[in-house]
Amino acid sequence: MAKKAMVERELKRQRLVAQYAAKRAALKEIANDEERSMEDRFKARLKLAKLPRNSSPSRLHNRCQLTGRPKAYYRKLKMSRIKLRDLASNGQIPGMVKSSW
Repeated sequence: MAKKAMVERELKRQRLVAQYAAKRAALKEIANDEERSMEDRFKARLKLAKLPRNSSPSRLHNRCQLTGRPKAYYRKLKMSRIKLRDLASNGQIPGMVKSSW
């Protein structure tokens, strides 16, 4: 089980990303628009830099929904390999069986 603080920090980042998504997208659009003046583009970049760092989507990290484990994460199932194997062995994931040969 991951530390509770790490899981909460990740949830806080998710909330910040959702909160600032529209503002961030608008500023990026202005900053990347070649037809605008350099002054406007520079101001947009400064405003973008003043937004909270944790509002950037690149700071998000996938975590297992059951344990909070950050590594060995399967995106399709939203869980780590360890929990996936446990649930599959117990027959709790439909269509998935533990292989043996």
